[in-house]
Amino acid sequence: MNIDNSSAIPDLDFNTPAARRSRKFRALKDKVASLTIGLGGISVIIAILLIFFYLLYEVLPMFRSAEIQPWQHNGAAVEPYTVPGSGESLYLAMEEQAEIGLRVSDSGEILFFSTLNGTVIQQNQVALPEGTSVTSFALASENSRIFAIGLSNGQALVYKHDYKSSYPDGQRVITPNLAYPLGEAPITVSDSPLELLALNGDEGSYALIGGNNESLNAVFLTLEENLFTGDVQLESEATALPKLNIQANKLLLMPDLQWMLIAGENGKVAVLNLANKEAPVVSQLLDASDSKITTFDLLLGGSALLLGNERGEVSQWFLVRNSRGLWQLTKIRSFTQADSAVTDLAIEHRRKGFATIDGEGTLRLFNTTAETNVLAEKVAEANASMIAMSPRANAILIETGDTLKFMHIENEHPEVSWSGLWGEVWYEGHEKPKYIWQSSAANNDFEPKYSLMPLAFGTLKAAFYAMILATPLAICGAIYTAYFMVPGLRRKVKPFIELMEALPTVILGFLAGLWLAPFMEENLPGIFAILIIVPFSVLAFGYAWAQLPQRLRFLIPDGWDALLLIPVIILCTLFSLWISGGIEVLLFDGNMRSWLSNDLGITFDQRNALVVGIAMGFAVIPTIFSITEDAIFAVPKHLSFGSLALGATPWQTLTRVVLPTASPGIFSAVMIGMGRAVGETMIVLMATGNTPIMDMNIFEGMRTLAANIAVEMPESEVGSTHYRILFLAAFVLFLFTFVVNTLAELIRQRLRKKYGSL
Repeated sequence: MNIDNSSAIPDLDFNTPAARRSRKFRALKDKVASLTIGLGGISVIIAILLIFFYLLYEVLPMFRSAEIQPWQHNGAAVEPYTVPGSGESLYLAMEEQAEIGLRVSDSGEILFFSTLNGTVIQQNQVALPEGTSVTSFALASENSRIFAIGLSNGQALVYKHDYKSSYPDGQRVITPNLAYPLGEAPITVSDSPLELLALNGDEGSYALIGGNNESLNAVFLTLEENLFTGDVQLESEATALPKLNIQANKLLLMPDLQWMLIAGENGKVAVLNLANKEAPVVSQLLDASDSKITTFDLLLGGSALLLGNERGEVSQWFLVRNSRGLWQLTKIRSFTQADSAVTDLAIEHRRKGFATIDGEGTLRLFNTTAETNVLAEKVAEANASMIAMSPRANAILIETGDTLKFMHIENEHPEVSWSGLWGEVWYEGHEKPKYIWQSSAANNDFEPKYSLMPLAFGTLKAAFYAMILATPLAICGAIYTAYFMVPGLRRKVKPFIELMEALPTVILGFLAGLWLAPFMEENLPGIFAILIIVPFSVLAFGYAWAQLPQRLRFLIPDGWDALLLIPVIILCTLFSLWISGGIEVLLFDGNMRSWLSNDLGITFDQRNALVVGIAMGFAVIPTIFSITEDAIFAVPKHLSFGSLALGATPWQTLTRVVLPTASPGIFSAVMIGMGRAVGETMIVLMATGNTPIMDMNIFEGMRTLAANIAVEMPESEVGSTHYRILFLAAFVLFLFTFVVNTLAELIRQRLRKKYGSL
């Protein structure tokens, strides 16, 4: 009997409505997944590009050129106007808003006028004694607004121009005022006409120096306030100055009242030491210029001299200690402009910048710290004689013949230059050029120091010490876990180490700064003993374990014997710390820190690179370990089995087959770990002294780019140079990680191509 089995075989129809719906739904899901993944990838790229362009948007304004144009009022340019008052101008100035100008003339007039049209707002006449005339003028500083007028009878009058703002009916009204900081009575300086005059001082101590080339006298003035009556008395002490042996044409007195600078004929400059008021001495006489000195002024702060000459060169000088420890006026840098002589020089009130105008009427703007000439533009005829800058450095008055020109300046970030950011700069008060980051200070005369080199160095230093600790431990741990460890133990160890990555870095930084740093300082010999004792103890224990009889070794399940190292490491660590005090007494006279500082000359800070290396290495280890372990474990087993079958030992298989195959992943792990170390903020912020110094000393701290941004960004003024330089620091970090990751990817691809045929 024949049996038809065809009915027993199910008839599979792959084209049923349900199957078609299933295929369409699966295709839709595949398409949605592809689009979602692609959109996510593109979104990441777009986000990175947006960050890049936003950083550029904040950084690029720093490198914009300065501009100058006529001042605009009510939509129209302010036209030049006639110089108000009579006589020859001795001094020009403006108040904060650049609405009111001040002019002092040799006829004894002190005029306040509108900078828009020259209308006289207030006119004052110097009370000249009968038969006397104005012979000289001296300015203490642009910031103090104190000036003196020298008379032909040897007396001087000291004034201060001041301004008060009020808002009647909601409109700002600025009222100028002349004050007398040293009293209204003339101060006798010399018996001869004051052809030369210098003034400086503050906070109740002033000095006037005046006379002529035959004799100079100094008068030191002190304001004493009676605590009971509140009356202020002016006490004076006069002394004669020594013969200068040069034909002087201008005097400058530094704010500390200890040094006086004298410009003479034929480019000579003399330095007078007034520290001993009873016996001042000429400490230096030098040829400062190879042509006639035309301008001679003190930069903001009064510590640096700006000297202009007939050849169109302006040079900066300040006092520096020489090899014998003596102060010496030293030329620091020069700013060469056109061949025409420097006619006048105006100092910025709040920055280390200045403006010059030459015999051809070309105005130039400079910044001394950045050593930049940010503007050079012809603004007047060849007879321009005087310029004055507003306190905000956004306006300038130019006197040409009998006319005044009022112009607007756009110069927001003159302190920025490549040399200022990345090169050594010779800052005021320092004995040589240095890399320094110091963005703020307590006074307005401060010279900002925006060198990014200490921050970049600190970033690499922190990453270097962290990687020294993390890389060998993480890679060796990953090799053992992935290749030698039994699966049961691996399933417990790997998640535990990866869990370390979830620990917030702020907690690690907190522990490193408040517990680890003082602990390491107290047990420094023990810390170094750990680095020696623990590795040798592990090797010794491993050798001893291998020599034990098999019946004892087999008591521990195969692959679990590594757990025996845990108590060994703990005991050796405790032993190293226990003998720390003995080592310190035996080798370092009881104090290793003092031995390092006094005997070796190594600076020691409690929060240092060693602390950062340990704390940040602890944070980086999980990242490198996890990626490296996955890369090694993912090597196909048939490669290992084939190598072992051909007679290679497990170690040979590891070094010649497994590690080369996993090398792209291992290299990626190291690069990602380095990127984590470079960008780390909280650990470095809390575990170091945040001192921006350039020293590889492991016992000193550092400041990184990321930590500096975190510390200073909340305090920076939006749109200021400091604010934008912090964005530049972020941009540098961005570029660094981009370049490193790009190179890492190229190297990884080459490694993959090289070992992909295994």
